[in-house]
Amino acid sequence: MKLIKRNGSEEIFDREKIASAIMKANEAVDEDEQITRGKINKIAAHVESKCEKLGRAVSVEEVQDMVENELMRSGAFILARAYITYRYKRALIRRTNTTDDQILSLIECNNEEVKQENSNKNPTVNSVQRDYMAGEISKDITRRILLPQDIVKAHEEGLIHFHDSDYFAQHMHNCDLVNLEDMLQNGTVISGTMIEKPHSFSTACNIATQIIAQVASNQYGGQSISLAHLAPFVQISREKIRATVTGELAEIGVNDEAAINKITEARLRDEIRRGVQCIQYQVVTLLTTNGQAPFITIFMYLGEAKNEQEKADLAVIIEETLLQRCQGVKNEKGIWITPAFPKLIYVLEEQNIHNDSPYYYLTELAAKCTAKRMVPDYISEKIMLQNKVDSNGDGHCYTCMGCRSFLTPYVDEEGKPKYYGRFNQGVVTVNLVDIGLSAKGDMEKFWEIFDERMELCHRALQARHERLTGTLSDAAPILWQYGALTRLPKGEPIDKYLHGGYSTISLGYAGLWECVMSLNGKKLTEPEGEELGLTIMKKLNEYTAKWKKAENIDYSLYGTPLESTTYKFAKCLQKRFGIVPGVTDRMYITNSYHVHVTEPIDAFDKLTLEAKFQALSPGGAISYVEVPDMQNNIEAVLSVMKFIYDNIMYAELNTKSDFCQVCGYDGEIQIVEDADGKLVWECPNCKNRDQSKMNVARRTCGYIGTQYWNQGRTSEIQDRVLHL
Repeated sequence: MKLIKRNGSEEIFDREKIASAIMKANEAVDEDEQITRGKINKIAAHVESKCEKLGRAVSVEEVQDMVENELMRSGAFILARAYITYRYKRALIRRTNTTDDQILSLIECNNEEVKQENSNKNPTVNSVQRDYMAGEISKDITRRILLPQDIVKAHEEGLIHFHDSDYFAQHMHNCDLVNLEDMLQNGTVISGTMIEKPHSFSTACNIATQIIAQVASNQYGGQSISLAHLAPFVQISREKIRATVTGELAEIGVNDEAAINKITEARLRDEIRRGVQCIQYQVVTLLTTNGQAPFITIFMYLGEAKNEQEKADLAVIIEETLLQRCQGVKNEKGIWITPAFPKLIYVLEEQNIHNDSPYYYLTELAAKCTAKRMVPDYISEKIMLQNKVDSNGDGHCYTCMGCRSFLTPYVDEEGKPKYYGRFNQGVVTVNLVDIGLSAKGDMEKFWEIFDERMELCHRALQARHERLTGTLSDAAPILWQYGALTRLPKGEPIDKYLHGGYSTISLGYAGLWECVMSLNGKKLTEPEGEELGLTIMKKLNEYTAKWKKAENIDYSLYGTPLESTTYKFAKCLQKRFGIVPGVTDRMYITNSYHVHVTEPIDAFDKLTLEAKFQALSPGGAISYVEVPDMQNNIEAVLSVMKFIYDNIMYAELNTKSDFCQVCGYDGEIQIVEDADGKLVWECPNCKNRDQSKMNVARRTCGYIGTQYWNQGRTSEIQDRVLHL
């Protein structure tokens, strides 16, 4: 069993250290208030037993809380008071410098919690360590100075989660929907260098990757671009190539239109191939100032094309993107593996969803790619047009910002819909499970606590908004001055884009499944559970609507993609409420509205049920189905895709994609327990457990993760049941 120290590092649990700490307190009280060594050993043993029953690593703070409880339970009240006083004095000493130990443990790669905080960051790399070090300073300033202490306390206790506090000290926002069309068509500026409109498709792709890197370095969330914004440059290249081919053939006395067209299209296809390859390889090899590859999503939507020729060209770009992603990228051993980025989203629409649709071949290719590489994910144009209706009464289909953060419909001053160039201000997530358990089954009490937590989240979200208020465009020129979001003059505040619905700010929620279970003992898959779950979702939306109306800020409800926080929330719940069967008996809580990962449910039933909840999560949500290896059953994948088109706005299929560098095994790498009870990854063929010598790709929470996960998320991955 492992113990997590205050600086985040791990060590083997040692019962003698508990006994030693009690002994020190014991020596500080009068002799007649002291307890025997035997009793001390018994208390230490009891604490160890309780820790073992939790089935996970425990923190020093949790152990000390248990010691206090055991001392008081044994009647040693004076000794317990001495122990509490000792803890308090030590806490005061630690508060004089809250960052040194954290940073030192980061540098030496001893901080287990931070090491597995982000499944796409390698914490041994200098650039990642620098980002984490800066993040520790930012979190320290945020905790001590920038945020009200009741919000800090609620965050630390797991009542809420104030996301990305490691970036809060700076005037940075969350996610973007990059206006790549504006930047390519009208030019941009990167690092003080003018970048004019490109004169070929391949150049446009190269510029797009530079824009992606710059945007990623100036915000902390996901970003999205559309391939439709690259499509016009195919025609520019076609004309350029055609002129060259015509000249070459003329030199040898050939004036054959058919030959000119054939050679032109062949060379054009080669340029498209190279351009797409540029994006693929640049994205996975770039390191931004965040110490990681950009969290980038690429949108593939035929409906965005402005004419039939552009649509045909866009189809070729989409086809090439899918072909290259299906192939994958080579790892250090030269083996083709699944990359984490870019995330791909493919829109299911009338012109590609039916067997006789003109672009159905793209959908078949997408299905093969999903079966092998877990992407693309799927947006149903049909359902999205129903869910995303603007003030003009028109439905719209557009991409999320990153993995799942969706903008709400917006109409500009000229009455035109606008999505590209908009962004999200930030996220604060409420732990619904804590509200449910605190109410102890009393619905009146539940809504009373619910109101209090909503007000807490509201004030935390206001702090995010106020931190951005007054930010000058100079803070991130690529975003605010050179077209990624808008084109403001130097020195102008961004304030007008923080109001009126141009940007969103997100109220996240987590653990709806466990919350409902704690209140009425029902699952979301049961009628009574579904009814209560939908009621809670509607209530959350009532709050965001009320705040939006009062402040003219677009608060929106967001299905939080908990990564490391799923473990943090679970530990906090166990600390406050103990082990509650079906609620706190695992090392994680469920993301957003999702059906619990252990619940046996058919893929189609799951999507049907979750579609009801997804519609009530306008600020962002995604549903998934867990599937086995589907590479030899593409028809089944296509049947799920067609079901998505008819029933749910945004969904994905999760499979596995692994490789052991020691023995060459390319099946599923397993999760097993080591001698200390810690979950580790193991090759079932050669028993290799060295994470540096295997490639594991799993869907974590919208994005694919490839750098492993903390114990809570690893446990959740292990527990997932198949839906197909």
